Amino acid sequence: MLSDDLPRDWWKRAVVYHVYPRSFSDSDGDGVGDLCGVISRLAHLQRLGVDVLWLGPVYRSPQDDNGYDISDYQDVDPLFGTLADLDELIARAHEHGIRVLMDLVVNHTSDEHAWFVDSRSSRTSDRRDWYVWRPPREGHVGGEPGAEPNNWGSFFSGSAWEWDAATGEYYLHLFSRKQPDLDWENPSVREAVFTMMRWWLDRGVDGFRMDVINLIDKPEGLPDGELRPGDLWGQMFPLVATGPRVHDHLQQMHREVFADHPRAFLTVGEMPGVTAEEARLFTDPARDEVDMVFQFEHVDLGGGPGGKFDRVPMGMPQLRENLMHWQVELAEVGWNSLYWNNHDQPRVVSRFGDDDPAWRERSARTLATVLHTLRGTPYVYQGEELGMTNVPFSSPADFRDIESLNYVREQTAAGVPFEDLLPGLRAVGRDNARTPVQWSGAPHAGFTTGEPWIPVAPGHAEVNAESQVGVEGSVLEHYRALIALRHDERAVSHGTVTPLAMDHPDLWAFARGHEGTRLLTLASFTREPVRVPADLLAGWQDAEVLVPTSPEAARSVLADGVLPGWESVVLRLRG
Repeated sequence: MLSDDLPRDWWKRAVVYHVYPRSFSDSDGDGVGDLCGVISRLAHLQRLGVDVLWLGPVYRSPQDDNGYDISDYQDVDPLFGTLADLDELIARAHEHGIRVLMDLVVNHTSDEHAWFVDSRSSRTSDRRDWYVWRPPREGHVGGEPGAEPNNWGSFFSGSAWEWDAATGEYYLHLFSRKQPDLDWENPSVREAVFTMMRWWLDRGVDGFRMDVINLIDKPEGLPDGELRPGDLWGQMFPLVATGPRVHDHLQQMHREVFADHPRAFLTVGEMPGVTAEEARLFTDPARDEVDMVFQFEHVDLGGGPGGKFDRVPMGMPQLRENLMHWQVELAEVGWNSLYWNNHDQPRVVSRFGDDDPAWRERSARTLATVLHTLRGTPYVYQGEELGMTNVPFSSPADFRDIESLNYVREQTAAGVPFEDLLPGLRAVGRDNARTPVQWSGAPHAGFTTGEPWIPVAPGHAEVNAESQVGVEGSVLEHYRALIALRHDERAVSHGTVTPLAMDHPDLWAFARGHEGTRLLTLASFTREPVRVPADLLAGWQDAEVLVPTSPEAARSVLADGVLPGWESVVLRLRG
């Protein structure tokens, strides 16, 4: 059972497990994961040792963007079950010692939400100014190309404005046209959101992961964005990311929702484009905004001038430099969310590791070692603890995600062959992370008895939970050991961080320290053996070896100063 007799920063020694409900576990055979499916797998999470379950959106929704388009914040979509099922999940998770973090999507709603239905019913509606409405550009006729209030493009391709002929104005949508943006300058909007959040906390929820929360403050006057050579639309993102009033809104949220709450809670701000310097402000405990941020710098590496699907070469040193920058910048004030992948990001073994069958498990374990021994709160995305990989998509019919489908539609209409788009889609398309969790080698990987909403990734007969439970050296058992280490060793959860060997092309090395205990993480990011610089190992010959990725790695690093390819160790000295 849970205890609330915890320090306010209890989450520093916690690990969060991220569930994408439609792909986690299907209890009724309709091919879509559901809440009862999550309940049925709580023992897996408890055995893994995680402290928090981040539940992707299960609110009532038309599912235009897989639930991130919410039509009712206080109900569950029948696709996933009922409100009673969610109540049971919360209660059962608490019995397993796991807190439940809900997705909070309040930059926008669905266009089918009652608030927006009312808003678009008339220009004189009481909720008209709950959303961002604007007339056509002066001298233009609404609905015609170029009549949009400004030149912003949406994140999901096309204009960020949708014409509403019935009322003769455009509404803003930074994402899908079915996701109109709320106007957070309206105090009635903020109060409605805060009331909804209090309702969920009273229901037993333990906090919120706040989707794109740094985009809620739109710039005054909504100016045009920069048009770069080849752009179809102006650059909206620099204008909407982390506006000056975001801090005020989050501080008000804390005062009105969390300040007097008696239970231990967690607030996580997903913030695309946030810098480490800005993150210090958001996560400074004295400012009462959020406990930690989800930043995107490391997962945006490798994106070319044409956007995320335009891939350019990116090496491990760039990745290491970026994450270590965040470690250093938030060393004294603030806190990191540590993650390799989630529902929006491809599988880490394929992206930053080595998904060749001969190297997949080693690289999965080593990637885990690095992430879980850094300073911050680690997040495990479903299937990551099994070493799941990307999918070899081959045709437009393979994709389900609205971002990928819109990209293909827009680019092929512009004359770009699909074959030219496929490498980028395979590399970073969001569907990579959304194939069903591989529970067993049974048909459809034990995810469903029906036809899954998206096909199971190839290779589930070899990569699945059933084949790894209790197996020494498996990816799953390595994750268990790392999570236990964070719980038990304060040098991991609370210690200082010192980056080391930053000029090495293939070695991750960093030290942690806390009250006389020192740790040294060493990790090889290549297939070839890596000789560890002698000065790094000086004084560590008698160290205790923790969570090595193999017995061979433990022996060779201390005896010979060599890490085998894609292996890692953590060394500890006390006193």
